[in-house]
Amino acid sequence: QVQLVESGGGWVQAGGSLRLSCAASGRTFSSAAMGWFRQAPGKEREFVARINWIGGITYYADSVKGRFTISKDNAKNTVYLQMNSLKPEDTAVYYCADRERGSPAAKYDYWGQGTQVTVSS
Repeated sequence: QVQLVESGGGWVQAGGSLRLSCAASGRTFSSAAMGWFRQAPGKEREFVARINWIGGITYYADSVKGRFTISKDNAKNTVYLQMNSLKPEDTAVYYCADRERGSPAAKYDYWGQGTQVTVSS
């Protein structure tokens, strides 16, 4: 099993930046990709970004393109989400998730506990 721990959330004013980290542990050898999701109060969970461990192919939601950057450190089993030009609508609990090798596309198998990001105007 894979354990995921997010960190780096907090409060920031609009236009500011935050960097989230997600440290993976356990049977990480079976992980194929990592994704970032977010969920605001009263809203459904939303895909933000993903990255493959091998190759580093990335995908972003339209709402964050040009502002957020997902990256990884394979040696540390850690993924990051650099968030720039933050907007109040970015306020949410951010989760990282693991997609295991062999899992269908869009299926994530393990989830972190989440970290709160609050953007004030």
